[in-house]
Amino acid sequence: MNNVLINSFGYYLKQRFPQKVHKVTVDAGFTCPNRDGSKGRGGCSYCNNKSFSPNKRREVPAIEQQIEAGKAVVKRRTGATHVLAYFQAYSNTYAPLSELTDRYAQALACPDVVGLSISTRPDCINAEVVDLLSSYRDQGYEIWLEIGLQSAHDVTLKRIRRGHDFTTYAQAVRLIRARGLPVCTHLILGLPGENRDMMMQTLEQMMDTGTDGIKFHPLHIVRHTLLAHEWKREPFPLLSQHEYVSLVCDMLERIPPRYVVHRLTGTASQDMLLAPAWCTKKWAVINAIHAEMQCRGSYQGCAFDTERTAQPWQSPDMDPTSYGIGESILVP
Repeated sequence: MNNVLINSFGYYLKQRFPQKVHKVTVDAGFTCPNRDGSKGRGGCSYCNNKSFSPNKRREVPAIEQQIEAGKAVVKRRTGATHVLAYFQAYSNTYAPLSELTDRYAQALACPDVVGLSISTRPDCINAEVVDLLSSYRDQGYEIWLEIGLQSAHDVTLKRIRRGHDFTTYAQAVRLIRARGLPVCTHLILGLPGENRDMMMQTLEQMMDTGTDGIKFHPLHIVRHTLLAHEWKREPFPLLSQHEYVSLVCDMLERIPPRYVVHRLTGTASQDMLLAPAWCTKKWAVINAIHAEMQCRGSYQGCAFDTERTAQPWQSPDMDPTSYGIGESILVP
């Protein structure tokens, strides 16, 4: 395999499908145990509490309408003719199995949908849900489970009101991967009370547990959240763009080349963001990460120890080693 910078999700999809595929976001009307009272109310401390009020949540269009509208947008912007239905809002395995089956089936019945990407919490995973998603995989659909970890440190998870611990995450990931489904793990960098060593420890523990993809998010403070009140009352340091870019590059060098990088940064709109200001500039951050990797002469996995990390998942119709490494930018 050629050495390239980053094994992006876009690159992965190019290797996986003959046609151009893009994600389309779906709001299926699910809720979350951290907002309905079973684990807590108000959600995680960094989430916008306006969205957690059942009385204020907007009426969402039918899943088919959302997908058709999204297809039109991505086709115009990217030329993609096929899509993955990305169940993003709230916890998308947190419902009775019959309800999950109905919502997923609605998405898969839409023309040009090649699979599902399901965003959820580790405490909303059970064998029945994983078996259902595995059945779609067995039919030839592309299926990813995106699991929010954020941090491997239980003290941090408690502080940000996640409502679960690292052990719960590890158990969920092992169950999912035992069924042959790939996992994308979400990490938030710069959480209150965490230093660089703690964030690198999170990365190590995530890799020791085993995963197949990763999403990087910088912590940003948005209005109407518990974290915003905490930050205003007693400000804690936030990562600068330079610090975030350097940290992401350090992590990319240490993750296996086969890991699929689904996201390099996250943003918030200017009207909702309190700090840091650079979190409104998605492409500036992405370009800075690419530039830093090129400046270092490094690439994803260049410091990876192949003997330490858990074995990769096995796709039924594709050897993971054939996915390739990276985007279109070659390492000098």
